[in-house]
Amino acid sequence: MRTRRISTATSLAVLFSSVVLVGGAANPAAADSSKILPAASVGDIVTDGVHKRVFISDPTGGKVLVTDYNGALVATIPSLPGVTGLDLSADSGTLFAAVAGADAIVTIDTAALTESARYDTGSGTFPKYPALAGGKLWFGYGPTGAGHIGSLDLTGAEPVVNLDQETAGTWYLAPTLASTPGAPGVLAAGVESQSPTELATYDVASGTATRTAYTSTGANLRDLALSPDGTQVVVASGSPYNHQAYRTSDLTPDISYPSDAYPNAVDIAPDGTVAAGIDGWYEPDVYVYKQGVTAKPVRTYDFPNTGNSSGSDTLDPAGLAWAPDTSRLFAVTVNSLGVRSLRVLTDPSRSVTTVTVTAPAKATRAKKLTVTGKATSNAAFTAGAKATVTRTDIESPKGKALPAVALKSNGTFSFTDTPPAGGTVTYKVSYAGDATHSPGSGSDKVAVSRAATSLTLNRNKALYAYGTDVSFTAHLGTTYKNRTVELWVDPFGTDKPKKLVKTGKVNSKGNLSTTVDMTRDTTVTAVFKGDARYAPKTVTSTAYAKVAVSTTVSKQYKTVKIGSASYAYFHKKTNPVFTTKMTYFKNRKLLLSLELYYGGKWYAAGSQYFQLGSKGTAVTLTGTHETGYRMRVRASYVNNTSGDNVNSTTHGAWKYFYFTK
Repeated sequence: MRTRRISTATSLAVLFSSVVLVGGAANPAAADSSKILPAASVGDIVTDGVHKRVFISDPTGGKVLVTDYNGALVATIPSLPGVTGLDLSADSGTLFAAVAGADAIVTIDTAALTESARYDTGSGTFPKYPALAGGKLWFGYGPTGAGHIGSLDLTGAEPVVNLDQETAGTWYLAPTLASTPGAPGVLAAGVESQSPTELATYDVASGTATRTAYTSTGANLRDLALSPDGTQVVVASGSPYNHQAYRTSDLTPDISYPSDAYPNAVDIAPDGTVAAGIDGWYEPDVYVYKQGVTAKPVRTYDFPNTGNSSGSDTLDPAGLAWAPDTSRLFAVTVNSLGVRSLRVLTDPSRSVTTVTVTAPAKATRAKKLTVTGKATSNAAFTAGAKATVTRTDIESPKGKALPAVALKSNGTFSFTDTPPAGGTVTYKVSYAGDATHSPGSGSDKVAVSRAATSLTLNRNKALYAYGTDVSFTAHLGTTYKNRTVELWVDPFGTDKPKKLVKTGKVNSKGNLSTTVDMTRDTTVTAVFKGDARYAPKTVTSTAYAKVAVSTTVSKQYKTVKIGSASYAYFHKKTNPVFTTKMTYFKNRKLLLSLELYYGGKWYAAGSQYFQLGSKGTAVTLTGTHETGYRMRVRASYVNNTSGDNVNSTTHGAWKYFYFTK
């Protein structure tokens, strides 16, 4: 089993971490993270606070994985068949690994991350669970039906292995061991996966293991850990559905830490904080408790699903380990596909703080409003605790600090404010955190009223000849500070997007203008974005543009003036050619219309659409041509019917012609 030992320097760091410095806001906690582990199994996990490393044994893979505090793999130590239990020396310089497949205790240099020594424990001993206590390394060993406790003494000139240290009987399996630096003479032992669970404590201060207490309780032990002072041993057993603590003096039940079905992991930080883990899909996986405080967990963690596996990831047995300074809790999880991950749980010893803020949905500018809310946590807030308040609005986009608000004993708070600016106003309330609470914040938005201003734009519905330069003028009425208007031009047709053509302050008369070359129907938009006292406003003006169109007649033999019109004369056997040039647009068609003059009136004689070419379209009038009648032809663009809606309907000039014999 794992034993946590920390150096003197690390112990002092833990001590001073409990001191609360008043006057500065706490830094926000880093986010929890997760990294995939190349592990086929997990036997144990320990942390090295000096080198900021995490060691994880993989019995099936025969290796020890080494990660940094962010979970990234930094080294793999191979050739350790069946390696299970791990323990760390007091100075964090040596990692002890029980290697059952080699009948050996192996030491690993934690700086070099290489094997430094291998101590033979005897053929068929199968050591599994080491624990440093009483100046020796104790280890559980033995095959099924013959579990024992042995020791390795490295204090002399030569290493000394002593087997059969259990004087009160034989364990059914190699017992899992636990020790703690705060009580170096206490050793706890239990057999994993056994029902009922056997549990024992020993006095090893003299260098021999003397049993002090024994009990048989619960079922399917998966993990155990000693409290920092050695007065309690906390076990994680499949049954009962809590993490039971026993007094080490006589192993009578003491307090229990509520969790849920199938407890399978436990670790206790140097400050006594208990991490209790379970094997469960549908409930939190880890429960963190302050030592001896069982009413509510400080916080819980529920692991998500990794990859395409079914259900959420679950905690591996004995898969929890504290960083010595309690800044992180490391957890090894596994999904239904057998993929393991190292999860780095940050800020685990402080209760999560959530802040809810409730402000009116609507309010009137320059009138007082009331904001209420509540800070919620599993740990009570101290008297006099305060939260900061920030108001963000148009005039203070980066936020303006308001007076701090006091939290009542139940975490509720209330404050009033008179918003000087209209629009969306956000009130954010933040609790900086303290020794027992993580930082937390919440916010709510208020729609604060603003006065309406006038904004107009001329030229709406006006029609212009193709290519006319037209000035569009926006006129802005009364505002508070903002006198800027944007002018956007959006020609019809998907090939020309809406474009911002001008941004500027209106002149002394409140006007801002832009000139548009009217080659298409065009929508001009004027935008006032509002200010602290006047609401935004947008207006549009759509003006229309004709196409440029002209038609020429050819192949006539003469031109004769009849009244005010010029007629092209054709012999009846000649086919006139009408060539039309029109503003081009992809897939555009022109409408060619014929009329005949009879009895003093013009009558329609037929019309037809023709595809417009980029350089114009020539149409030949064929068939039998009747003589003695005046006729005329014109080309037109008809909005939508000509194949698009980019321009407004435009009719070209009539061209007159006449057939003779």
